[in-house]
Amino acid sequence: MQTTQMHTFHIPVMGLAYTVDTPIKVARFGIDSVISIIEDKLIELMRKHYYHESKRPYKEIRLGEPDYRANRITDYLNLVNTIVKEQVEKLRQSAFETGSDIVKYFEMLPGKNVLRLAYERMLAADNDLEKEAMLKYLRSQIHPGKIDVNIMTKVDKNNYDKKGDIIADSSDAVAALRGYANSNLTHSSIVFSAGLNPRLYNYLEKLAAFYAKGHGIFDKEVVIKVSDYRSALIQGKYLAKKGIWVSEFRIESGLNCGGHAFATDGTLLGPILEEFKTKKNELTEALHSLYQPAARSKGIPTFEDPHPIRITAQGGIGTFEEASFLTAYYNLDSTGWGTPFLLCPEATTVDANTLRKLSEAGEKDIILSKSSPLGIRFNYLKGTTAETERLSRVMKGKPGSPCTEKHLVSNTEFTADPICTASHSYQKKKIEQLQSLNLSQDEYTKQFNDVVSRECLCIGLINSAILKYQLPPIKKMEAVTICPGPNLAYFSNVVTLKEMTDHIYGRTNLIANKNRPHMFIKELILNIKYLEEQILDLTDKDVKTAKDLLDFSKNLLKGISYYRDLALHIPSDAGQFKDQLTSGENEINSLIIKLEKMCSVDSAAK
Repeated sequence: MQTTQMHTFHIPVMGLAYTVDTPIKVARFGIDSVISIIEDKLIELMRKHYYHESKRPYKEIRLGEPDYRANRITDYLNLVNTIVKEQVEKLRQSAFETGSDIVKYFEMLPGKNVLRLAYERMLAADNDLEKEAMLKYLRSQIHPGKIDVNIMTKVDKNNYDKKGDIIADSSDAVAALRGYANSNLTHSSIVFSAGLNPRLYNYLEKLAAFYAKGHGIFDKEVVIKVSDYRSALIQGKYLAKKGIWVSEFRIESGLNCGGHAFATDGTLLGPILEEFKTKKNELTEALHSLYQPAARSKGIPTFEDPHPIRITAQGGIGTFEEASFLTAYYNLDSTGWGTPFLLCPEATTVDANTLRKLSEAGEKDIILSKSSPLGIRFNYLKGTTAETERLSRVMKGKPGSPCTEKHLVSNTEFTADPICTASHSYQKKKIEQLQSLNLSQDEYTKQFNDVVSRECLCIGLINSAILKYQLPPIKKMEAVTICPGPNLAYFSNVVTLKEMTDHIYGRTNLIANKNRPHMFIKELILNIKYLEEQILDLTDKDVKTAKDLLDFSKNLLKGISYYRDLALHIPSDAGQFKDQLTSGENEINSLIIKLEKMCSVDSAAK
């Protein structure tokens, strides 16, 4: 591969602000991380902050300037890249003494890493000449972690000129993609999440920055976050036909992750990873057969052998044993550790109040909410200032938020132009509609609560950085939303970067709750809870949904059967693991009985 991977984990994108400057914090230590680039106002504020902090002259890129959104992103990424390069050079020249960055660099590496082993041999060397030669070698081998970026493909609002006409190639996601493509980052990746966006993927074809430079060599790679093999195959083929190679498929547990939670069809992570493991060669050849003629037609270098494809996974990983098992058994190239890093100020950007709430959070404080305006379920920390503000507006009879950024506008139920379901404008209209429908009190309350649960994420997910760095708030709004995965409940201490990497590599243990279930069991529990909730919402008329949930349930049972066979390979208490599977199986079977009754009643009526 073209880059030297120092660590066996990466830090995924978190929210809009939580990893917005993570590379500046961790890249010099060889750790890969991901920046969200969709919110250009935050990017501009961070530009100003880091230009001033690094004592460079700052020139504002103003709203309304030609291609301002892309230009803000390009310049911020260039600045981050410059800062990281300077940090790495300074680290290389620093002394090997306790507490120095160069010592941290090597001491944080995994135990079997060849540079970690070389560092330990250097420490043990008796001969001064040998030691000096090894020091020189170690300095020469220092490489920064990757500076990757993320675009959530569904966040792709059109933008208009003063005449009201759509500006070509300037929707939110397309402009962000162009901003990244124009940056001077190399050995970097763009991570696409939330599914296939034809407009975005078609634009990608126009950008030479993503063309291969040699076999497996790209200045900018494409990474796609997927929930299953089918999605990887569809999206990979779509891009291969355009001469774009997908260098990595990043598999994310559907409900056991932070942020937006995409429920699958009941297929669990283990069976999904198994399919990738058994079909990786098939996937690679399928993409290669489409990629070759497309690349050749564009004058892109082609090779008889396919470019390599990395397979990685994230969502719910919490122990060294879990990560090691996933890597070894499923042949993964890396594992993603997100939520635990929210408690590591040396890696992520979290304001003091929110950091305290995160450290105090238990299982009941992290919920699968309906807070997202996109209508996608959203893992959510209760008790935040954003929740307090939202509930206060509801109590005052003025539910909904001001909609200033409009990144998540998607609803045309009441308007010709899309509006956001978290906005005051939408919620006012929707509640008026509910009041006119003569619903029962229980049904009205249920639907009313669903409406007012929607929360402004454009502002809520950037305000932690605003508060942390004392930046000017957008429209004076300072409430914070944060979206950790359920795994947060088992971590309680604010920790250093070294403590977190030591935990990841099994050198220490940061798990506060000894009753933490294995990540596979936790995902199963979350899916069962989701299933129960869906069944509670069913009415006698929802027979098609009941049949879909029946299929969902049967897929969960298939997953349990798979895990029973896998139990002896998993480094945990196999007996307890199997008992928890049996408990889950019993719960699912009782739910299946309810669903089958609904389906049989419908069949009898016909």
